[in-house]
Amino acid sequence: MSHVAIIGGHGKVALILSQLLKTGGNDVTSIFRNPDHTDDVENTGATPVVADVEQLSVAQIADLLEGHDAVVWSAGAGGGSPERTYAVDRDAAIRAMDAAEVAGAKRFVMVSYFGAGQDHGIPEDDPFHAYAQAKADADDHLRASALDWTIVGPGALTEDEASGKIDVSTGERDGERKTSRANVALVVGAVLDDPSTVGKKIDFSDGDTLISDALEVVS
Repeated sequence: MSHVAIIGGHGKVALILSQLLKTGGNDVTSIFRNPDHTDDVENTGATPVVADVEQLSVAQIADLLEGHDAVVWSAGAGGGSPERTYAVDRDAAIRAMDAAEVAGAKRFVMVSYFGAGQDHGIPEDDPFHAYAQAKADADDHLRASALDWTIVGPGALTEDEASGKIDVSTGERDGERKTSRANVALVVGAVLDDPSTVGKKIDFSDGDTLISDALEVVS
């Protein structure tokens, strides 16, 4: 049994993941900003912690992560101003990584997106640029850390049911790929239990291969 902290715990992926992890016998702490969401989080079986990581220092986040084995970053600004996108998706994420190191929570899974990287090619005048750059910078910081990291990169998110089957990218960016949030949660749960995925970025979309088999390809 592991003690997992999910940052961004009221997101749709995070709520599904909390239930999956609890069903698997893990202790889950779910960190989220809005106290109005406490009941939703409690209903997953997770321990709710109301805290705004955008406003917290490394030391304060480390206090929240003390005693945890693993951290899942599933938070995001959700669009809006570039300033807040950088503040959450880059700066707060980086502080959370540093805090995980301080707290001894060695396993860190980052929910990124399909094709994220410094070569994203999104022009600065595109509204998506801030998010693409923020995620690229955060992912790079994680790669350079001493954490046992995995970055998962789902395609465009949908509300479809979990199929338990995905296709793993071979590096080609061949149009928009659809990925159900429920499958994202299944992938995160799977990589948390699979040490062979440490040090990997896994881009994927809904597909035809069982998640366990697909992860063997990238491991």
